[in-house]
Amino acid sequence: MSEPQDTSSISFTALYTGHVWAKDGLSAPFFRTRGGAFLYGALAPFEYVGRQIAGGNIRTFLLQRHLLIDHRLHQLIEDGVTQVVEIACGLSPRGHRFCQQYPQLTYIETDLPDMARRKQQLLTEHHVLSERHKVIPINIFADDGDLSLAHVLGQLDTNKPVVVITEGLVNYFPLAVISEFWRKLATALQRFARGIYLTDNYPLYQGMPFYHTLKGLGRLLGAISRSQVGFHFHSDEQTIGHFQQLGFDAFTVHNPADFYGQLPIPQTRGNPMVRILEGTVF
Repeated sequence: MSEPQDTSSISFTALYTGHVWAKDGLSAPFFRTRGGAFLYGALAPFEYVGRQIAGGNIRTFLLQRHLLIDHRLHQLIEDGVTQVVEIACGLSPRGHRFCQQYPQLTYIETDLPDMARRKQQLLTEHHVLSERHKVIPINIFADDGDLSLAHVLGQLDTNKPVVVITEGLVNYFPLAVISEFWRKLATALQRFARGIYLTDNYPLYQGMPFYHTLKGLGRLLGAISRSQVGFHFHSDEQTIGHFQQLGFDAFTVHNPADFYGQLPIPQTRGNPMVRILEGTVF
C-alpha cells in the first residue's frame, strides 16, 4: 500500500465555508460554529473590498459553485440517480438537505478521519443520520484499506448510477498529484451502471480579471494551509482533454455566467473565477 498523503492541513477551511452556507440560508442552524463565525467576521473587510474592486469575492465564488453543483445534482436525481458520495464534505449541508428532499436517496459523506468524526457527531446529535445517510472517513490517496475510495464505493450498489462530488478540494493539490486521484476515480466508476463526477475548479485563464493577483493569492493560501494550491488549467479545451485522457468518457465545463437569470446565484463582473466540472463514465 502506498503512503497516503497528509491532507489534514486544509480542513480548517470547512469552518469558513460552513458559515457561508449557514449565513445564506443553505443549511440548518446547527451547522453554525464559533470558529466559522470568527473567520467570517475577520474576512468581512477583505470581502467588501474584493466586491467593490473586482465585482466579486470569495463568498461570491463559494455560492456560485455550491448552488451550481446543487442544480446539477437535482437534475441527475430527477434523471434516476439514487446514490451520492460527497468527498471532503466538511460542514457541507448538502447531504442533509438532499436526504430530506429525496427519500429514495442513499448519501455517503466522507472526509479525513477527524473531520468525519466531527461531522458524524454533529449529525447524530441532531438525529439526521440513517441507513441511507452515513458519514465514512476517507483519504483520497489511500490505495486500499478502510480509508480508500474503493472501500467507500464498496458500500453502494454497482447496478445503479452514482454521483461523486468534491467541492473545495482539488485546487489544494498540484495537477500531477490530484490527477492520480481523478484517474483512480474514473477507473472505480467503471464498475457502476453510470458514474458521474462533479467538482469545482479554479482555472487561470488568460484574460480573467486580476490574473496575477490570483496567482499571488494562491501562493498565500498555500502557505496558510501548508498545501500546494494550484491553478490547473488555462482553457476549457485543456480541461476537457486532460480528463478524457484520465478515463472519463464525456466531460463538460460549466461556467456560472451561463446560468445567470436561470439560477439564484450571485453574479460577478467579468468572467467568473470558478468552474464546475462534470465528468461521466459509462
